[in-house]
Amino acid sequence: MTVPEVMTRLRLGRSAVYDLIRTNRLRSITIGRARRITYGSYRSFVASRLEEAA
Repeated sequence: MTVPEVMTRLRLGRSAVYDLIRTNRLRSITIGRARRITYGSYRSFVASRLEEAA
C-alpha cells in the first residue's frame, strides 16, 4: 500500500503516517524511492490499536 492509501484508510495526515513509520509502529519497505506499507503490517497496526482500546 502507498502512503496516500494508508492516509485515506486511517484518516490521518501525511506527517502522522510518516511518524508511525519512523517510530516503527507501522512497518514499511522502500523500493527505489517509493515507500510501501505491506497489508499485513497495516492489519497488525490496526489490530494492536484495537487491543489497546479494549
